[in-house]
Amino acid sequence: QVQLVESGGALVQPGGSLRLSCAATGFTLDNYHIGWFRQAPGKEREGVSCISSRSDASVYYSNSVKGRFTISRDHAKNTVYLQMNNLKPEDTGIYYCATNTIYATMKGMCASTISAVHDYWGHGTQVTVSS
Repeated sequence: QVQLVESGGALVQPGGSLRLSCAATGFTLDNYHIGWFRQAPGKEREGVSCISSRSDASVYYSNSVKGRFTISRDHAKNTVYLQMNNLKPEDTGIYYCATNTIYATMKGMCASTISAVHDYWGHGTQVTVSS
C-alpha cells in the first residue's frame, strides 16, 4: 500500500524546536522530490521547504522559515525530515508532506500548493506554537 505518514507535530512554546518526519511505505522516496507544506486556519496552504531527488539534492525554503528550518533525507529509513528551530506562533498549522517528479526547481515545487499537482500527500501533523 502506497502511503505517506507525517509525525512529530506537537504543542511547543515559542523559541522551541520540533522535528517532523515524513515516512513512506510502498514506494521509495529517493525517486521523488519531497515538499513540506503547511496550512493555518483561515489561511492558504504554503510551501515551506522542498528537496530535490536529483544528485545535487537542491533545497528551497520559504522566506518565512529560512534560517530556522532544515529539510533532509534519511535514505535508509525512507524518510524525509523537517527540523524546525526557533519556532514562532505564526508557524502554527497542519504540516503535510507531498511528492513530485516533474518540477525542475524546488522553488517551483513549493509554489505549487494545489493537491492534484503532486503525486502523494500525507494526512498531516499538527504543529502548535503557543505559550
